[in-house]
Amino acid sequence: MDLELRDRVCLVTGSTGGIGLETVQLLRAEGATVVSTGRSGGDVRADLTKPGEPERVVREVLDRHGRLDVLVNNVGGTEIRQLEDLVDADWQASFELNLMTAIRATQAALPGMRERGAGTIVNVSSTAAKRPSASMPDYSVMKAAMLSFSRLVADLYAKDGVRCNAVTPGPTATEAWLGEGGLAEQQGDRDAVLAKVGAGRPLGRLAQPAEIAAVIAFLCSPRSSYVTGAAWSADGGTVPIII
Repeated sequence: MDLELRDRVCLVTGSTGGIGLETVQLLRAEGATVVSTGRSGGDVRADLTKPGEPERVVREVLDRHGRLDVLVNNVGGTEIRQLEDLVDADWQASFELNLMTAIRATQAALPGMRERGAGTIVNVSSTAAKRPSASMPDYSVMKAAMLSFSRLVADLYAKDGVRCNAVTPGPTATEAWLGEGGLAEQQGDRDAVLAKVGAGRPLGRLAQPAEIAAVIAFLCSPRSSYVTGAAWSADGGTVPIII
């Protein structure tokens, strides 16, 4: 299927590995012009947790390409920890990483999108936003807030031609889970943890980054032109639909 993304200008944050990198590669394969970002690489280096950096990155995209058609807010991360162990600084750091990066980038991108009467925003949330994880409490709360923010943007700017959706992946086979010191190792024997986490999905395994990227790319594209304000589960059936 042609996603009709040829020559669209896209910015994917947190895109030097994992889901973000797969999204960049897929969008480029569809003919889009894609700007990637990361703290240590990408087309534009930036630490988006720092105030002013998301705005700077958006300005660089506009300076280089004259417009920004698609914004994918993918920055995020967490560690395994318990609610009773969290202190204010932990909550603040998670807030800056998992929520404010998306809010600041979105606020920077919206004026140009509204002026052109078109724009697409996709926020990468988490299945933990719908069913909080006891071992990722701050992450769960911030990703739930991202769903609310996504819906707010969708409601406010639909009249201006701007669509905003969220994706809620489950555990995905990226370095965050698989890497040394990653989420699996933080919970015990790496292979045993990964097997247990995979078995906890109805599909019986972790997602591959490309599987999440495919959902993101669809929501970025004109093929999803009647979809806004949605939170698309890509979690192997983990969180059931409430009817």
